[in-house]
Amino acid sequence: MSESEDDWLSLMPTEPLPSQCCGSGCKPCVYDVYQKELAQWEEAKAKKDRSLLSKQKEESSNSELNPDTFTAFKISSVEQLTEDTCQYTFQLPGNSSLGLSLGQHIVLRGMVNGLEVQRAYTPVSPVNAEGYFEVLIKCYEAGLMSQYVKSWIEGDTVFWRGPFGGFPYSPNQYGELLMLASGTGIAPMLPILQYITENEDDETFITLVGCFQTFENIYLKPLLQDQSRYWNVRTCYVLSQESSLEKLPWSYQENTHTGRITENLIKKMINSCRRKPFVLICGSVAFNEDMTRCLKAIGLKEDSYFVF
Repeated sequence: MSESEDDWLSLMPTEPLPSQCCGSGCKPCVYDVYQKELAQWEEAKAKKDRSLLSKQKEESSNSELNPDTFTAFKISSVEQLTEDTCQYTFQLPGNSSLGLSLGQHIVLRGMVNGLEVQRAYTPVSPVNAEGYFEVLIKCYEAGLMSQYVKSWIEGDTVFWRGPFGGFPYSPNQYGELLMLASGTGIAPMLPILQYITENEDDETFITLVGCFQTFENIYLKPLLQDQSRYWNVRTCYVLSQESSLEKLPWSYQENTHTGRITENLIKKMINSCRRKPFVLICGSVAFNEDMTRCLKAIGLKEDSYFVF
């Protein structure tokens, strides 16, 4: 094998490990990016022209979010919301915006014990936020990405790529949106909620049902309370580990339920909607499946709901 062959092999893209796929159906997926880079490498090798590889490097240094390559963003603040969840604010240059559409997610890359891990998160900041974006991240005791995220401090640089997915929406497209969210599944709901309330011409009603373990676990209470003051917004909570509502602030008691969200409760929510609702669902895989099963049992068709 010649010296030049060794040089080319050192430049060959490395096939991704399973941990590097976030499993969220991104287009392009990390495997698509690998195939693209491999084809680029093969062309450059055949033509013995390393300059053909430079395009990838130029994209990597671009300060804007890119679905093909990871871009560095600096953490400007860290706010602990609950025992295991923080809200991270990332800096954007000048008054630039991240450029997301409603419901889109971005993919985080982390390194844990030499292993690259990737996970998808939906920013909770408004889609038109300038100069920053915010992400809600819950850390799990045994989570690989959690080990990486727990080490973050203000000023650290973190790598993201995207955006991916999304919920196609135009003002007044639906009479009412019924949002069923569990835990950090509230993330994609918040930009949609704020997008509607910031637009005076959008008269869509919104019912947000947030499912959490306890009252203390409810994320971003001040923001949710502010949003619920709009004429077309109501917020409800389902707290699985609260046995009584008596200890809750009086402003929460009327719109909070204890126990788990059930088919009967969902039916009650749908019947109390002011207009025929379109349902948005986001939570764990088990939560999404359970909510989908309940909606089907109630009689909703697949074109009446959307699962993030």
